Amino acid sequence: MNRKLVWAFATGLVFGMGLVLGGMTQPAKVSAFLNIGGLAQGISSTAEAHKWDPSLAFVMGGALLVSLLAFWWTPRRLERPLHDTRFHLPVKTQVDKPLLLGAVFFGAGWGLAGYCPGPALASIFTGGADALVFVAAMLGGMWLAKKASVQAG
Repeated sequence: MNRKLVWAFATGLVFGMGLVLGGMTQPAKVSAFLNIGGLAQGISSTAEAHKWDPSLAFVMGGALLVSLLAFWWTPRRLERPLHDTRFHLPVKTQVDKPLLLGAVFFGAGWGLAGYCPGPALASIFTGGADALVFVAAMLGGMWLAKKASVQAG
């Protein structure tokens, strides 16, 4: 079997387990975190209706810290990744209309459904028809976007 695929699968599995353990696969918890308007109702350690739940900020902060350190440290220490021929880092540096539109759609979908792509995929394996519906809609949207970009280009 291809070692690169095995490592990619293992990395994705660890990432998915982290999402589950961190609470990112619980739409009610995510909605409570995104509801900063609920600060007026108080802070909650559980996903009580209309209260803001800041606990996912620690999950995101930890992930951001690890990512920043990895993006800074890894290319300085390694000539190439262990299981690939080169690093695949972003090359675009400008904020443009597609980026802004994508961010708006991502944020709206995350806020309305309580899922974003990674946690939704992990939620398929932890149960829940809502995750299946979300992933189906996400895949449909990706297909439409690709079809539109091929027709436009």
